Amino acid sequence: MKIIAVCGMGIGTSVLLKMNIDQALETLGIEGDVEAADISSARGAAASADLVMTSSELVEQLGDIDTPIIVVDNFVDQAEVQEKLQQGLNL
Repeated sequence: MKIIAVCGMGIGTSVLLKMNIDQALETLGIEGDVEAADISSARGAAASADLVMTSSELVEQLGDIDTPIIVVDNFVDQAEVQEKLQQGLNL
């Protein structure tokens, strides 16, 4: 499973989201590859991903992609990240 964590610049908040997604995957016992990306590289990376997780502000900028997009309101809230990940994976 491949998940893309997206923020505007691909440096700070996407790395934080990536770490929380990694932790959520571990808690759920799911193996996955999580990649942090900026908005422009995320469009291409999403083509080979199973799921994209980002903020509501960036959904429109991602454009029309076939990969499901999950909106996370608070990237530092581990409980929210895990809940949204479970919803996105239909667990």
